[in-house]
Amino acid sequence: MDEMRLKLLEGQIGLPGIGAVRQNTAGLLPYAVVDEAGREIEEFSVFLRDLVLTDMSPLTVRSYGNDLLRWWRVLQLIGLPWDQAGRMDVEVMVGWMRSTVNPQRRGSGARLMNPRTGKQPLAAGYAPSTINHALAVLASFYAFHARFARGPVVNPVPESPGRRARLAHRSPLEETPGMRRAPLRQKTAVLAPRSIPDDLVDELIGALRTSRDRALVSLYLSSGARASELLGVRGDQVDWAGQRVWVVSKGSRILEPVPASPESLQYLAAYFHEHGTPGPGELVWRALHGTPRPLTYHAARRVLQRANAVLGTDWSLHDLRHTTIDRMVSDPNLTLPEVMAVTRHRRVSSMAPYLRPRIDEVFQKVQEHFAAPRPEPTLTPGYDADDFTVVFGG
Repeated sequence: MDEMRLKLLEGQIGLPGIGAVRQNTAGLLPYAVVDEAGREIEEFSVFLRDLVLTDMSPLTVRSYGNDLLRWWRVLQLIGLPWDQAGRMDVEVMVGWMRSTVNPQRRGSGARLMNPRTGKQPLAAGYAPSTINHALAVLASFYAFHARFARGPVVNPVPESPGRRARLAHRSPLEETPGMRRAPLRQKTAVLAPRSIPDDLVDELIGALRTSRDRALVSLYLSSGARASELLGVRGDQVDWAGQRVWVVSKGSRILEPVPASPESLQYLAAYFHEHGTPGPGELVWRALHGTPRPLTYHAARRVLQRANAVLGTDWSLHDLRHTTIDRMVSDPNLTLPEVMAVTRHRRVSSMAPYLRPRIDEVFQKVQEHFAAPRPEPTLTPGYDADDFTVVFGG
């Protein structure tokens, strides 16, 4: 292995900040990977167009484009054409992702558990699931070109044929059999969903600065919508009388209703009163300062980050969805199919993490058990206390 690959493998150097994933305003391809001169990289565009034609969502195309851009930067740094890459070059990328600092995690500080939320901060590097996703994208990219006799003879991303064969005809109701991961795949931890206790929910709402922020967080907590789904709501998709809003579901991409609590609608009305009611085709969530523009995911995340800084917590937007689902699952008046209808889960297996006992409630019951007086020993019915006294003494 040459010196450049070794330094990149160990995270001693960074990738060049060249190229970008550009959004297209016209044409079939919603996003394209471009080089430092702004030219589309045709090998990537052909592959991404195939995704579009198989009805992949634009967000999926953008996600794939980001992984391809990272791979292109690796190849540019080591001076290798895409069609000459081998397994060693993929190993270099994986090593770099494992050892470098993820720009989105920079400044996250020491990895100490938050005493208020019980959450472990994210590591400074790329998550194992992110690395596995990058490998899956590259494997799919090279497999696509191999069908047309382009690229290397052997896919540079190693696979496990035995694993694929064992999983091919498995019922989704069956437990996943234990088997070795494919080479270079990372081990991912299965984390239980983290919901926000009721008292801390009230504290969080109180720490928000504006009616818009309170309306946004309250709607997340009552609707159970994903972050991007709720941010896409438009003025004509708020049903005040029916106490619901309509969102475009992430998976099906169809317009579906989600519930809105009276409290969240009150905050929403206050937000509209202060900043104007959006028109039928206008996005509900807007920036409050500067040039009028839609509220982005990163801006919505900053809303929580500002409240976290005040409260000493580390809640995330997805914790709000977990909280909603946990509340509904714990309600004896709601059945599991009804909860799935609201949260738009398609499989019962995806609800399994939410069916586990809530750790905070379990600990509370354990503390009550410790504090309860020990029961006095009693004789089994049918035995005479005087006989026990004679035999064993008073």
